[in-house]
Amino acid sequence: MIDKAALEKVVADAMVGSSMFLVSVDISADNRIVVELDKLDGSITIDDCVMINNVVEANFDRDVEDYELEVGSAGLTSPFKVKAQYDKNCGNMVEVLTCDGRKLRGTLKSATDADFTISVPKKVKPEGAKRPVMVEEDETFKYNEIKYTKYLID
Repeated sequence: MIDKAALEKVVADAMVGSSMFLVSVDISADNRIVVELDKLDGSITIDDCVMINNVVEANFDRDVEDYELEVGSAGLTSPFKVKAQYDKNCGNMVEVLTCDGRKLRGTLKSATDADFTISVPKKVKPEGAKRPVMVEEDETFKYNEIKYTKYLID
């Protein structure tokens, strides 16, 4: 069985100097390897996938390990798995499902190692006003307080 840490290091080393980053590496019991990539400044291309595929095959002998390899892009609407995906999507609309069951839609404003902030539109009725008005309210969440965050396509 292929060592996951060794595989992650090989992939990370291959991406040095590019805007690509590793989202996940999954290795099943039957040696099926799935590598998900993303890019800070655009989308993963076929050439990016081929390059990573070739690097993995050069470092792990198929005759010895007998593995199946799939290299691809993290899905556009898939939940975020790493902080770099939050960084990439700052300024974009996202959907957040909290652990307490609230589903919020708003603009991702910032992300740190500990938490992230979204700006959520809410109706508020100002004192003395006849009708409520929409205002933007910031909400900050720690990563362990949410079930998922994903890019929202309008």
